[in-house]
Amino acid sequence: MAKQNISVQGSSNQDQPNQGNRKLVVITGASSGFGLACAKKFADNGWLVLAAARRQERLEKLQNQLGEKNCLIQPLDVTQTDSINSLMGFIQSKQLSVDLLINNAGLALGLSAAYQADLSDWQTMIDTNITGLIRMTRAILPLMVDKRSGHVINLGSVAGSYAYPGANVYGASKAFVEQFSLNLRADLAGTAVRVTNIEPGMAETEFSEVRFHGDKQKAASIYDQVQPLVAEDIAESIFWCASLPEHVNINRLEIMPTCQSFAPLTVSKS
Repeated sequence: MAKQNISVQGSSNQDQPNQGNRKLVVITGASSGFGLACAKKFADNGWLVLAAARRQERLEKLQNQLGEKNCLIQPLDVTQTDSINSLMGFIQSKQLSVDLLINNAGLALGLSAAYQADLSDWQTMIDTNITGLIRMTRAILPLMVDKRSGHVINLGSVAGSYAYPGANVYGASKAFVEQFSLNLRADLAGTAVRVTNIEPGMAETEFSEVRFHGDKQKAASIYDQVQPLVAEDIAESIFWCASLPEHVNINRLEIMPTCQSFAPLTVSKS
């Protein structure tokens, strides 16, 4: 992978007040699923939201719902360095002080066995779930460390801990998020910056529809006769982690619906 530079500047010692001195949350992948639910949850609780995603029309709809005073929007593709630079330029031009980064942008593509999987699907998952997440984190962290306050919440998955057939690169990418989050905690010791990895299990969002490349019927079958988590459940959990006193850090939070549990180990008999 070619080396790519992201423009990063530390904040000045001067105050950078947000609108109404409210806390600011930056949410990637804010146009749907967990990101959209988080935007609504935080805005409803008095935070200023900076919603970032690829789909501009959905961002505009969200801003109309929440109001321009409560929700700022910016186009963002975390796989593109220039796009992250543009977001950082917006933050700095508005003199915004970031209190929370929710690294939500991510996806699963395909459920084929590794020897049958589409290599381009693998690369897209790596570019989004790993490279995009670390670029965003690296861009925002200096601002938090400089003011000795902030919180990074990453969206992992139970797939990062428990293997299942077809998860291959998706599961591996979420295992990276888990370990990266723990290593961030080690690096940030003494900075007062918090890091949390949220690890959801089965949740009904656009996740499966994206995984199956738009096949809505196949996606719907995953949730047939079960009660999965919904996006609002995860947003509630994320808000709880972010709302705890600043001396409290939730390292990992694994969440499953009651109907989901641990699968037995596979034994193939000849």
